[in-house]
Amino acid sequence: MSPNISLKSKAQLGVVPTHLKFVGSLVPDANGKFPRDENGVLVTVAGMRDLFAVSPVKPTCVQIPFFASADPADVQELIDGLKALGLEIHFIIMVGGANPMNPADEDAVVGQLVASLKAAVRHGVRHVSSTSIEEWMSANETRRDGAAFDAAVAQNVKVHLRVYEEAGLSGSCVENWHIEFLRPGEFKTFTNVDRGWAFVRAANQALGRKFFKLLVDAAHCGDSGLSIAENEGLIREIAAADELGIFHASSKTTRGCLSTDDGWIGLLLTAAAKTGQLQHVFVEVFHHEDPALELLRKLDSGHGIDTRDGRSYTEVTADGLADTARRLNNLVARGLL
Repeated sequence: MSPNISLKSKAQLGVVPTHLKFVGSLVPDANGKFPRDENGVLVTVAGMRDLFAVSPVKPTCVQIPFFASADPADVQELIDGLKALGLEIHFIIMVGGANPMNPADEDAVVGQLVASLKAAVRHGVRHVSSTSIEEWMSANETRRDGAAFDAAVAQNVKVHLRVYEEAGLSGSCVENWHIEFLRPGEFKTFTNVDRGWAFVRAANQALGRKFFKLLVDAAHCGDSGLSIAENEGLIREIAAADELGIFHASSKTTRGCLSTDDGWIGLLLTAAAKTGQLQHVFVEVFHHEDPALELLRKLDSGHGIDTRDGRSYTEVTADGLADTARRLNNLVARGLL
């Protein structure tokens, strides 16, 4: 299918290819090698080609999960294959097996992040993202408040500024580092816009420039416990502070078809557009049977709902891109973007 929706907004539209599944596509094996299809093509590259074949709009960027353990040659092949589709590459850095809030884990966290950020510099990546302020789905954590929350912020600032120095980010191609909070259950402490912003604000103050940005994911906002109005107000405040980053168009709870989000994407996307600070929008759909996300399905059965309604996940993602492109174009038409 030839693209028939032309993007009119200054904001770039992209995709996080999680619809292809972490296991079997995005995650490297024990040797750092990425899965390949029957023709020897990297599954992620082949999957993005398939998406281009059915999508009525051509995305301009892609945000790929980056693992420090990945084989450098495979990473290069992955990047080259995606660039051949005309896509700008963003990294979303994965950190595992260590808790950024705990001083005892500092070296382990820094080691993973430095390796990933150095790779971003090598490959000319301008925007990196991460959930590197808390360990995902930790069974040992409880919500930190008061002085404990302040200590968690301070330790995270120490970790991320150390990475900034050791990875040589000053003066590099990396323009911004976007920090993503997660919904309660996935995280225990940094679980909403306000709490995520507390770290971004403190890190930028310590660094002396607005390098860190807050990634706003509509799904996590919807599941965070804050109302739409509260999220809209915080988005305005964050943008006014020049700390608003990437926007994820993703459905709360199901993380599937964008039609299941109950209005959160449209309202928060509009709020972000009104600030004048919206630069990147990524459609993000998760596969409801991805083995890597079994813990999410146990956390909330809604994550395991099949929202395809007879389509493939490639078609679901293409529909999400079309819907989001129309929203962006009409925000332009209404003078809001």
